[in-house]
Amino acid sequence: MTTIAFIGLGNMGIGMATNLAKAGYDVRAMDLSEDAVANAVKAGCKAAKTTKDAVGEADIVVTMLPAGKHVRTVYMGEDGVFAHAKKGALFIDSSTIDVPTARDVISQAEEKGFSMIDAPVSGGVGGAAGGTLTFMCGGKKTAYDQAKPVLDHMGKNVFHAGEAGNGQVAKVCNNMLLGIHMIGTCEAFNLAEKLGLDAQTFYDISSTASGQNWSMTSYCPAPGPVPTAPSNKDYAPGFAAGMMLKDLRLAQDAASTARAATPLGAQAEALYALMESAGKDGLDFSGVMKLIKGSL
Repeated sequence: MTTIAFIGLGNMGIGMATNLAKAGYDVRAMDLSEDAVANAVKAGCKAAKTTKDAVGEADIVVTMLPAGKHVRTVYMGEDGVFAHAKKGALFIDSSTIDVPTARDVISQAEEKGFSMIDAPVSGGVGGAAGGTLTFMCGGKKTAYDQAKPVLDHMGKNVFHAGEAGNGQVAKVCNNMLLGIHMIGTCEAFNLAEKLGLDAQTFYDISSTASGQNWSMTSYCPAPGPVPTAPSNKDYAPGFAAGMMLKDLRLAQDAASTARAATPLGAQAEALYALMESAGKDGLDFSGVMKLIKGSL
Protein backbone atom coordinates (compact mmCIF):
# COMPACT_ATOMS: atom_id res chain seq x y z
CA MET A 1 0.00 0.00 0.00
CA THR A 2 1.29 3.46 -0.89
CA THR A 3 1.84 5.69 2.11
CA ILE A 4 1.09 9.39 1.75
CA ALA A 5 2.00 12.10 4.25
CA PHE A 6 -0.47 14.98 4.11
CA ILE A 7 0.65 18.18 5.85
CA GLY A 8 -1.82 21.05 6.14
CA LEU A 9 -5.42 20.15 6.97
CA GLY A 10 -7.20 23.47 6.55
CA ASN A 11 -10.47 24.02 4.71
CA MET A 12 -8.99 22.66 1.49
CA GLY A 13 -6.52 20.11 2.87
CA ILE A 14 -9.03 18.16 4.94
CA GLY A 15 -11.16 17.35 1.91
CA MET A 16 -8.13 16.41 -0.17
CA ALA A 17 -6.70 14.14 2.52
CA THR A 18 -10.10 12.53 3.04
CA ASN A 19 -10.38 11.66 -0.65
CA LEU A 20 -6.94 10.05 -0.61
CA ALA A 21 -7.94 7.93 2.38
CA LYS A 22 -11.17 6.93 0.63
CA ALA A 23 -9.09 5.89 -2.39
CA GLY A 24 -7.28 3.35 -0.22
CA TYR A 25 -4.01 5.14 0.50
CA ASP A 26 -2.35 4.95 3.91
CA VAL A 27 -2.58 8.67 4.77
CA ARG A 28 -0.51 10.11 7.63
CA ALA A 29 -2.14 13.45 8.48
CA MET A 30 -0.35 16.33 10.19
CA ASP A 31 -1.42 19.85 11.16
CA LEU A 32 -0.74 22.37 13.93
CA SER A 33 -4.43 22.10 14.85
CA GLU A 34 -5.26 19.04 16.93
CA ASP A 35 -8.91 19.38 15.93
CA ALA A 36 -7.97 19.27 12.26
CA VAL A 37 -5.96 16.09 12.79
CA ALA A 38 -8.83 14.57 14.76
CA ASN A 39 -11.20 15.29 11.88
CA ALA A 40 -8.77 13.67 9.46
CA VAL A 41 -8.59 10.56 11.64
CA LYS A 42 -12.39 10.35 11.62
CA ALA A 43 -12.18 10.46 7.83
CA GLY A 44 -9.84 7.46 7.70
CA CYS A 45 -6.36 9.00 8.03
CA LYS A 46 -3.75 8.23 10.67
CA ALA A 47 -2.48 10.95 13.00
CA ALA A 48 1.12 12.13 12.80
CA LYS A 49 2.44 14.33 15.60
CA THR A 50 5.76 15.30 14.04
CA THR A 51 7.17 15.79 10.57
CA LYS A 52 9.28 12.68 11.05
CA ASP A 53 6.21 10.65 11.99
CA ALA A 54 4.40 11.92 8.90
CA VAL A 55 7.05 11.58 6.22
CA GLY A 56 9.53 9.00 7.52
CA GLU A 57 7.83 6.09 5.78
CA ALA A 58 5.91 8.05 3.15
CA ASP A 59 6.27 7.33 -0.55
CA ILE A 60 4.58 10.65 -1.33
CA VAL A 61 4.31 13.90 0.61
CA VAL A 62 1.46 16.30 -0.13
CA THR A 63 1.42 19.77 1.40
CA MET A 64 -1.34 22.39 1.50
CA LEU A 65 0.03 25.42 3.34
CA PRO A 66 -0.88 29.12 3.68
CA ALA A 67 2.12 30.90 2.16
CA GLY A 68 5.62 30.59 0.72
CA LYS A 69 7.32 31.08 4.09
CA HIS A 70 5.44 28.08 5.46
CA VAL A 71 6.42 25.94 2.47
CA ARG A 72 10.08 26.84 2.98
CA THR A 73 9.92 25.98 6.68
CA VAL A 74 8.04 22.71 6.24
CA TYR A 75 10.36 21.44 3.52
CA MET A 76 13.70 23.12 4.19
CA GLY A 77 13.64 23.65 7.96
CA GLU A 78 16.02 21.86 10.30
CA ASP A 79 13.23 19.44 11.25
CA GLY A 80 11.54 19.58 7.86
CA VAL A 81 10.53 17.19 5.13
CA PHE A 82 13.97 17.17 3.47
CA ALA A 83 15.54 16.08 6.73
CA HIS A 84 13.24 13.10 7.32
CA ALA A 85 11.82 11.90 3.98
CA LYS A 86 12.97 8.55 2.69
CA LYS A 87 15.09 8.27 -0.42
CA GLY A 88 13.14 8.55 -3.67
CA ALA A 89 10.04 10.15 -2.14
CA LEU A 90 7.82 12.32 -4.33
CA PHE A 91 6.70 15.73 -3.07
CA ILE A 92 3.53 17.52 -4.21
CA ASP A 93 3.01 21.05 -2.95
CA SER A 94 -0.55 22.21 -3.57
CA SER A 95 -0.16 25.51 -1.72
CA THR A 96 -0.71 28.74 -3.64
CA ILE A 97 2.55 30.64 -3.22
CA ASP A 98 4.91 32.98 -5.03
CA VAL A 99 6.65 31.63 -8.11
CA PRO A 100 10.27 32.19 -6.93
CA THR A 101 9.67 30.20 -3.73
CA ALA A 102 8.06 27.33 -5.64
CA ARG A 103 11.00 27.16 -8.04
CA ASP A 104 13.59 27.41 -5.28
CA VAL A 105 12.07 24.67 -3.10
CA ILE A 106 11.72 22.33 -6.07
CA SER A 107 15.33 23.01 -7.08
CA GLN A 108 16.50 22.26 -3.54
CA ALA A 109 14.45 19.05 -3.48
CA GLU A 110 15.96 17.85 -6.75
CA GLU A 111 19.48 18.62 -5.53
CA LYS A 112 18.78 16.30 -2.59
CA GLY A 113 17.59 13.52 -4.87
CA PHE A 114 13.83 13.95 -4.49
CA SER A 115 11.19 14.52 -7.16
CA MET A 116 8.80 17.43 -6.66
CA ILE A 117 6.08 19.40 -8.40
CA ASP A 118 4.11 22.49 -7.53
CA ALA A 119 0.39 21.71 -7.96
CA PRO A 120 -1.86 24.56 -6.81
CA VAL A 121 -5.60 24.04 -7.17
CA SER A 122 -8.78 25.73 -8.27
CA GLY A 123 -12.25 24.68 -7.24
CA GLY A 124 -12.71 25.87 -3.67
CA VAL A 125 -13.79 23.97 -0.58
CA GLY A 126 -16.59 22.24 -2.45
CA GLY A 127 -14.17 20.98 -5.08
CA ALA A 128 -11.76 19.74 -2.40
CA ALA A 129 -14.52 17.82 -0.64
CA GLY A 130 -16.02 16.48 -3.85
CA GLY A 131 -12.74 15.50 -5.48
CA THR A 132 -13.39 17.80 -8.45
CA LEU A 133 -10.46 20.21 -8.13
CA THR A 134 -8.39 21.45 -11.04
CA PHE A 135 -4.65 20.93 -10.51
CA MET A 136 -2.12 23.12 -12.31
CA CYS A 137 1.25 21.40 -12.12
CA GLY A 138 4.77 22.61 -12.69
CA GLY A 139 7.92 20.48 -12.69
CA LYS A 140 9.63 17.72 -14.58
CA LYS A 141 7.35 15.52 -16.68
CA THR A 142 8.62 12.40 -14.91
CA ALA A 143 7.58 13.83 -11.53
CA TYR A 144 4.22 14.92 -12.94
CA ASP A 145 3.59 11.45 -14.33
CA GLN A 146 4.30 9.97 -10.89
CA ALA A 147 1.97 12.44 -9.21
CA LYS A 148 -0.97 12.29 -11.61
CA PRO A 149 -2.57 9.04 -10.36
CA VAL A 150 -2.67 10.54 -6.86
CA LEU A 151 -3.98 13.89 -8.08
CA ASP A 152 -6.71 12.11 -10.03
CA HIS A 153 -8.25 11.00 -6.73
CA MET A 154 -8.52 14.63 -5.59
CA GLY A 155 -9.31 16.39 -8.84
CA LYS A 156 -11.34 16.22 -12.02
CA ASN A 157 -8.87 18.12 -14.20
CA VAL A 158 -5.09 17.72 -13.91
CA PHE A 159 -2.76 19.72 -16.16
CA HIS A 160 0.98 19.82 -16.67
CA ALA A 161 1.88 23.48 -17.19
CA GLY A 162 5.58 22.97 -17.83
CA GLU A 163 8.65 23.76 -15.77
CA ALA A 164 8.85 24.14 -12.01
CA GLY A 165 6.74 27.05 -10.76
CA ASN A 166 4.50 27.12 -13.82
CA GLY A 167 1.64 25.69 -11.80
CA GLN A 168 1.80 28.82 -9.66
CA VAL A 169 1.97 30.96 -12.80
CA ALA A 170 -1.22 29.36 -14.12
CA LYS A 171 -2.95 29.73 -10.74
CA VAL A 172 -2.25 33.42 -10.17
CA CYS A 173 -3.06 34.35 -13.77
CA ASN A 174 -6.32 32.38 -13.63
CA ASN A 175 -7.37 33.91 -10.33
CA MET A 176 -6.46 37.43 -11.42
CA LEU A 177 -8.78 36.91 -14.37
CA LEU A 178 -11.46 35.48 -12.06
CA GLY A 179 -11.24 38.49 -9.75
CA ILE A 180 -11.56 40.89 -12.68
CA HIS A 181 -14.51 38.93 -14.11
CA MET A 182 -16.28 38.91 -10.74
CA ILE A 183 -15.95 42.65 -10.25
CA GLY A 184 -17.17 43.35 -13.79
CA THR A 185 -20.11 41.01 -13.28
CA CYS A 186 -21.03 42.76 -10.04
CA GLU A 187 -20.87 46.17 -11.72
CA ALA A 188 -23.13 44.97 -14.54
CA PHE A 189 -25.79 43.52 -12.21
CA ASN A 190 -25.68 46.63 -10.03
CA LEU A 191 -26.07 48.96 -13.02
CA ALA A 192 -28.92 46.87 -14.40
CA GLU A 193 -30.74 47.06 -11.07
CA LYS A 194 -30.29 50.81 -10.76
CA LEU A 195 -31.67 51.25 -14.28
CA GLY A 196 -34.75 49.18 -13.44
CA LEU A 197 -33.83 45.73 -14.80
CA ASP A 198 -34.18 42.91 -12.25
CA ALA A 199 -31.37 40.42 -11.70
CA GLN A 200 -33.19 37.40 -13.08
CA THR A 201 -34.12 39.09 -16.33
CA PHE A 202 -30.62 40.47 -16.82
CA TYR A 203 -29.19 37.02 -16.07
CA ASP A 204 -31.51 35.33 -18.55
CA ILE A 205 -30.38 37.73 -21.26
CA SER A 206 -26.69 38.16 -20.53
CA SER A 207 -26.02 34.49 -19.74
CA THR A 208 -26.90 33.72 -23.36
CA ALA A 209 -25.21 36.79 -24.83
CA SER A 210 -21.64 38.02 -25.19
CA GLY A 211 -21.35 39.02 -21.51
CA GLN A 212 -21.65 35.42 -20.35
CA ASN A 213 -18.87 34.24 -17.99
CA TRP A 214 -18.29 31.74 -15.19
CA SER A 215 -18.77 34.33 -12.43
CA MET A 216 -22.26 34.94 -13.81
CA THR A 217 -23.50 31.48 -14.71
CA SER A 218 -21.89 29.34 -12.00
CA TYR A 219 -21.34 31.77 -9.14
CA CYS A 220 -23.71 34.67 -9.74
CA PRO A 221 -22.96 37.52 -7.27
CA ALA A 222 -26.55 38.80 -7.47
CA PRO A 223 -28.97 36.86 -5.25
CA GLY A 224 -31.58 34.83 -7.09
CA PRO A 225 -30.47 33.53 -10.50
CA VAL A 226 -28.09 30.74 -9.35
CA PRO A 227 -29.59 29.06 -6.25
CA THR A 228 -26.34 27.36 -5.19
CA ALA A 229 -24.27 30.57 -5.31
CA PRO A 230 -22.96 32.12 -2.05
CA SER A 231 -25.00 35.25 -2.86
CA ASN A 232 -28.06 33.27 -1.78
CA LYS A 233 -26.43 32.35 1.52
CA ASP A 234 -25.53 35.87 2.64
CA TYR A 235 -22.15 35.42 0.90
CA ALA A 236 -20.97 32.63 3.20
CA PRO A 237 -17.55 31.74 1.78
CA GLY A 238 -16.82 29.01 -0.68
CA PHE A 239 -13.71 30.96 -1.66
CA ALA A 240 -13.15 33.84 0.75
CA ALA A 241 -12.42 37.38 -0.37
CA GLY A 242 -9.26 37.26 1.74
CA MET A 243 -8.00 34.31 -0.30
CA MET A 244 -8.78 36.12 -3.54
CA LEU A 245 -6.83 39.12 -2.22
CA LYS A 246 -3.88 36.86 -1.44
CA ASP A 247 -3.89 35.55 -5.02
CA LEU A 248 -4.25 39.04 -6.50
CA ARG A 249 -1.27 40.22 -4.46
CA LEU A 250 0.75 37.27 -5.70
CA ALA A 251 -0.27 38.17 -9.26
CA GLN A 252 0.82 41.78 -8.79
CA ASP A 253 4.16 40.69 -7.32
CA ALA A 254 4.68 38.40 -10.30
CA ALA A 255 3.65 41.15 -12.74
CA SER A 256 6.16 43.52 -11.17
CA THR A 257 8.94 40.97 -11.50
CA ALA A 258 7.99 40.20 -15.10
CA ARG A 259 7.47 43.91 -15.91
CA ALA A 260 3.99 43.05 -17.24
CA ALA A 261 1.22 45.64 -17.31
CA THR A 262 -1.85 44.46 -15.36
CA PRO A 263 -3.90 47.62 -14.65
CA LEU A 264 -7.18 45.74 -14.17
CA GLY A 265 -5.46 43.23 -11.91
CA ALA A 266 -4.12 46.12 -9.83
CA GLN A 267 -7.60 47.64 -9.58
CA ALA A 268 -9.07 44.29 -8.56
CA GLU A 269 -6.45 44.00 -5.82
CA ALA A 270 -7.33 47.50 -4.57
CA LEU A 271 -11.06 46.69 -4.38
CA TYR A 272 -10.54 43.45 -2.48
CA ALA A 273 -8.14 45.30 -0.18
CA LEU A 274 -11.05 47.61 0.67
CA MET A 275 -13.01 44.53 1.79
CA GLU A 276 -10.06 43.56 3.99
CA SER A 277 -9.87 47.06 5.46
CA ALA A 278 -13.58 46.90 6.26
CA GLY A 279 -13.11 43.58 8.04
CA LYS A 280 -15.24 41.80 5.45
CA ASP A 281 -12.59 39.63 3.84
CA GLY A 282 -14.20 36.57 5.44
CA LEU A 283 -17.13 36.91 3.04
CA ASP A 284 -17.09 34.96 -0.19
CA PHE A 285 -15.17 36.74 -2.94
CA SER A 286 -18.48 37.31 -4.74
CA GLY A 287 -19.34 39.49 -1.74
CA VAL A 288 -17.48 42.26 -3.53
CA MET A 289 -21.01 42.90 -4.82
CA LYS A 290 -21.77 44.47 -1.44
CA LEU A 291 -18.81 46.82 -1.91
CA ILE A 292 -19.99 47.76 -5.42
CA LYS A 293 -23.50 48.41 -4.12
CA GLY A 294 -22.22 50.48 -1.21
CA SER A 295 -23.70 48.10 1.38
CA LEU A 296 -20.53 46.49 2.74
